[in-house]
Amino acid sequence: MKIVEMVMPQMGESILECTVLSVLKNVGDHVEADESVMEVATDKVDTEVPSSFTGILKEWLVRVDDVVAIGSPIAKIEVSEEALDDTDIDVDPETVAAQLEGEMSVIAGNVTAPVPVAATREGGESQHNNGFFSPLVLNIAEKEGVSRAELAAIKGTGAERRVTKDDMLAFLKTRIKGAKVPVAFVSGEVEIIEMDRMRKMIAQRMLESKQISPHVTAFAETDMTAVVHWRDRIKHQFLAKTGEGITFTSVLVAATVDAIRKFPLINVSVEGDKILVKKDINIGIAVALQTGNLIVPVIHRADQYDLEGLTLKVNDLVKRARHNKLTAGDVANGTYTISNIGTFGNLMGTPIIMQPQVGILAFGAIQKKPAVVETPGGDTIGIRQKMFISHSFDHRVVDGSLGGMFLKQVADNLENFDTSITFD
Repeated sequence: MKIVEMVMPQMGESILECTVLSVLKNVGDHVEADESVMEVATDKVDTEVPSSFTGILKEWLVRVDDVVAIGSPIAKIEVSEEALDDTDIDVDPETVAAQLEGEMSVIAGNVTAPVPVAATREGGESQHNNGFFSPLVLNIAEKEGVSRAELAAIKGTGAERRVTKDDMLAFLKTRIKGAKVPVAFVSGEVEIIEMDRMRKMIAQRMLESKQISPHVTAFAETDMTAVVHWRDRIKHQFLAKTGEGITFTSVLVAATVDAIRKFPLINVSVEGDKILVKKDINIGIAVALQTGNLIVPVIHRADQYDLEGLTLKVNDLVKRARHNKLTAGDVANGTYTISNIGTFGNLMGTPIIMQPQVGILAFGAIQKKPAVVETPGGDTIGIRQKMFISHSFDHRVVDGSLGGMFLKQVADNLENFDTSITFD
């Protein structure tokens, strides 16, 4: 038998650290490879961490609420020599640390040891918690402007009256709920609403994107009449076969994927003075949450799905996004993003690029409009289902010709949609 160290796995592109929410296994428990052993939170999503090995959990090296760097040891597992020989994983923590040294230096200043309450509040013993605050709790307190006196007054529900993340969030919810502050303006009172963690991250990412990429937006109008009539005809058939509804989103994804195949230089990212052309077509779909926040789950290798598969995948991701069931992998490694803003009644928009991608499409509402229709007998006026599409692209590497041709291809794909598709 041999003791090996399990390290915090990579959680996705640009994620350097995560916070331990809970442990799912106790010391002495048997764990299987790929079995979930803890829950963690990243700046994108809450997710479970699977074991790298099969064996006996001998020791936890981290605690709940600890902020842990990617690649850092988190547990010791006793494994058999045979099991160790069968794995291709190199678990040398020194090698991992050396590979991540540059990234770790960025976050080293944010990872601190638990601080006793005596160092964080004024006054004597607290009757509400045990006086020790984890790095996560202290980080939340700092971001939300929670005073030392307020920290001392929070009731801890964790082990030994420790203040947990949930305790902090419950406190903030109550605190924010009553946070109407009279301000000496002629217009009257102002209600102050604190940003939650996701809103702060969205704000930061959007600001960074505008600073990184010179945005240009092009617009096109496409005729969706054939698609609308096709969906009306097959939606009950699709529901009967799959138990799922079919929306326009899967058709929009399919049209985008086909255009990317024809214009692969849209499916790129920029690294310094190099352009990285992505071979996988991973389409992100912007999903609005009930909180008002936005998350972008990803359909990986979207070009490998037929329309039925795309629809089921889109429905699954949207449902799990709205029920906070996405994993870190679900939001990682997107190469191009679409946003169906028509669901909010918007005609068109100028979307902000998801870094490090170089383009994003926004599809507006479908509206009936009078339009010129070409017929063998000459032009006539007819009622058509029209939709605006806007394409924001990074002008560092996507010129107007490429951005415009890609947009036109998407529009053409929708106008020439294959309406013979059925789901018998």
